[in-house]
Amino acid sequence: MTRSLKKNPFVANHLLGKIEKLNMREEKAIIVTWSRASTIIPTMIGHTIAIHNGKEHLPIYITDHMVGHKLGEFSPTFTSARHAKNNKKSHR
Repeated sequence: MTRSLKKNPFVANHLLGKIEKLNMREEKAIIVTWSRASTIIPTMIGHTIAIHNGKEHLPIYITDHMVGHKLGEFSPTFTSARHAKNNKKSHR
């Protein structure tokens, strides 16, 4: 179920405050966040946000095509383990 249209999109307060401060100063800096559920809003365009994927923070540059999506969509949490093709130990 989606969020009510009466409410604004969810953006963590600390994240929104940091972005507004950078916009006022017209600076570009990497913003570190754990809030994967925050929605990308137009004021975030042009900033680099490091999103936590459970292990590390992945820096993601926000573009206009990302508006309306969640931050967590752009930092994958799962890395698939592949079998080695030429592993001589597995051919015993």
